[in-house]
Amino acid sequence: MELDLVYKQVTQYWNDNIAFNKVVGFKITQMEPELAVVEFRWHDNIMGNPIQQILHGGVIAAALDMVGGAVSAANMISRMHKLDHDSVQRKLSRFSTIDLRTDFLRPGKGEHFIATAKIIRHGSKISVTRMELHNEKGEHIAFGTGTYIV
Repeated sequence: MELDLVYKQVTQYWNDNIAFNKVVGFKITQMEPELAVVEFRWHDNIMGNPIQQILHGGVIAAALDMVGGAVSAANMISRMHKLDHDSVQRKLSRFSTIDLRTDFLRPGKGEHFIATAKIIRHGSKISVTRMELHNEKGEHIAFGTGTYIV
């Protein structure tokens, strides 16, 4: 199976079949071995402070975790020798977040949010990523570090 096709299938599965992602509105828009992007739009169900109209901190942390997981998964898949459906599914079934640090820089105001992640280190068992969240104006809302079992 071609690597781009695997990324497309994983992206589609995560976008369409993970209930939390659907409720919040997370969409993986780019999934590559060194960079991933997750985007979502503002809606009242993800509000953390109704007076200030800002994102819930848990949504911010979840967005960073989602994009960090996407780049780690893509990097892991790129290192696989066998890219058949069962092998990829088996590897992804053991994939998990083991540590997540979120630093909140400013209130999560905006209409459209873009989370990006890059690989810091990828080993045979652990992947470490650096993630950022910006709004449509480019304002830096949060950043984080994620560690994943691959």
